[in-house]
Amino acid sequence: MTVLPEIVLAGDCRERMPRHAPFDMILADPPYGDTSLAWDRRVEGWLTLAREALAPTGSLWVFGSLRCFMATAVRFADAGLRYAQEIVWEKQNGSGFHADRFKRMHELAVQFYRAETAWRDIYNDVQTTPDATARTVRRKKRPPHTGHIDAGHYVSHDGGPRLMRSVIYVRNCHGRAIHPTEKPSALLEILIRTSCPPGGLVGDWFTGSGAAGEACRLSGRRYLGCEIDANMVRRARARIASVAPFDNGGAS
Repeated sequence: MTVLPEIVLAGDCRERMPRHAPFDMILADPPYGDTSLAWDRRVEGWLTLAREALAPTGSLWVFGSLRCFMATAVRFADAGLRYAQEIVWEKQNGSGFHADRFKRMHELAVQFYRAETAWRDIYNDVQTTPDATARTVRRKKRPPHTGHIDAGHYVSHDGGPRLMRSVIYVRNCHGRAIHPTEKPSALLEILIRTSCPPGGLVGDWFTGSGAAGEACRLSGRRYLGCEIDANMVRRARARIASVAPFDNGGAS
């Protein structure tokens, strides 16, 4: 496998990305297909190719709306992917297309992995946050209704780090976005640190603005993206090139 020095490939991800497998993590922010906008059309066939391009211990994070995931749920199963977990990205402002519905202030990112692989074998370094205040030490116990789960326990030192919440607040890129559906690099960095080992390769199948490439440079992961919009390719390459790479052996 050879990662091209241009970092962001120009063209259709279904044609260009599989030849650079395996990826330790795949990040995808495809069109949701929720609107009538010309560019918002669901891309067919990429899920099976992405699943085949994953390393055995790798996983796939996909952004989308609940409506989008409900409409495409069977495609993930047909592609040989299994659901792992999801996070809710909470923004400081959102969209309100309808006056008779709640203003939408969030988006989802859902993690999948290869169906034939046990979850315990997937790379998963869940991030922590130092927001505890007490001083006791406790062992987390599973409630009886969860049954037997192979994954072990963890010890939470109150007053120190604890697991990051699944609802993550990060300001969106409103007013400074390069791409109309740009995700903040700070949010992507959390997912990348969780699901890609240091020095591992992240495949960004719908590059857009290059935010994931920026996050990889800041976290010491290698990066290869693909974008079909030629103008966005140029802007993403420039953005990533302007970021100083991680200085502890990580290269993008």
